[in-house]
Parts: sequence; C-alpha cells; structure tokens
Amino acid sequence: MKIALIIENSQAAKNAIINDALTSVAEPLGHQVFNYGMYTAEDSASLTYVMNGLLTGILLNSGAADFVVTGCGTGMGSMLAANAMPGVFCGLVIDPTDAFLFSQINDGNAISMPYAKGFGWAAELNLQDCYRKIFENEGGVGYPKERAAIMAKNRGILKDLKSASCRDMLTVLKTVDQDLLKATIAGEKFADLFYPNATDQDIADYLKAL
Repeated sequence: MKIALIIENSQAAKNAIINDALTSVAEPLGHQVFNYGMYTAEDSASLTYVMNGLLTGILLNSGAADFVVTGCGTGMGSMLAANAMPGVFCGLVIDPTDAFLFSQINDGNAISMPYAKGFGWAAELNLQDCYRKIFENEGGVGYPKERAAIMAKNRGILKDLKSASCRDMLTVLKTVDQDLLKATIAGEKFADLFYPNATDQDIADYLKAL
C-alpha cells in the first residue's frame, strides 16, 4: 500500500515525529510511506487544512496514494476538507479505538488526526498504536463481526451517494481556484513523489501543465 503523509502549516514542526511514528509501523508491514510535507514550519510552500483536503483528493483519485494520513490542530478541518473531495472517505482518529473501529466498520481511505489538541507526553506512542490498528488488520472485516454484511452494504450505499453528490476529480481540478491548486502542489518534493506514482494520466497531465 502507498501511504501519503500530509501535514499543514500549524503543525509542520511535528512532521519528523509523525513521519517516524508512521514509518516505524507501516514499513515493517510492507507498506511504503511518502511524506508530502510540510516538513518544517519554515517551508516556502505552506499548506492549510483546506489544501490538505485538496491534496488528499489529488493523491487518492490519481492513484499516487492508496491511503492518506493527514491532520491539523484538532483534526477536524483536514477531515472536513478531505471529505469534500470525490472518492475520499476520511475519518477523525484520536485514539487506537477510533482507528480500529474506522478501519473495521468504515474501511475508509484517509484519516485525519489532532496534532495539537491532546498532543502531549508519549504522543508518539499513541500515533504508533493508531497506525498499527489501521494497517496491521484487514479493513472492513466488521465490528462486531456479525454485522459485517450490513456494514459492507452501507459502505456501498455511501460510496454511491458520494459519487452522486460529487464531481469527478479532474473537473474539481479544472474548476477550483487555480492559485489555490498551484499552492497545494508547490511542495518541494511533490513532483518527485507524485508523478512516478500517479496512475491517472489525465490528472497528472493537468497538474504538469499548471
């Protein structure tokens, strides 16, 4: 699985802590982690929580990532922005129970976490435990397991509802504020990480042309 990490400007100083926690769990399980930044609070390219959501949509819809780990101060803003994108199902994860239930019941493709609120002593251990609950188990198995079938049915209904209420990602990219879009993909490593991994050539071509 290709896992993308996205951090917004207010929490950029914690990138190394979050990235280390994520890679320490995901890589031994055979997953790849792609750190899209921000990397430091002084990065020339700055991401807001709104941009986190847009970038999440770009990465998932293009095939550049299979799963996105993002967040902000409370996790709420990035979650809302991500869920505004087509094909993105992002859960707010605060503790390992959230992570387990989101994985087993909702089986989404993105999580948003609070990196300021409640982020204190041993926060990196909570991060590792959350990531472990997401990535070490098969998603969508159900909890309780006897309700797995109805949970899967509801996920399908939600997916259909999302498809009906959202435009496709290429249309989003063409109609969104172009300055916002350019700023969203201005990260210093975006091109190096994105273009070799994207499988939707139309999205990749549109972004290259900006």
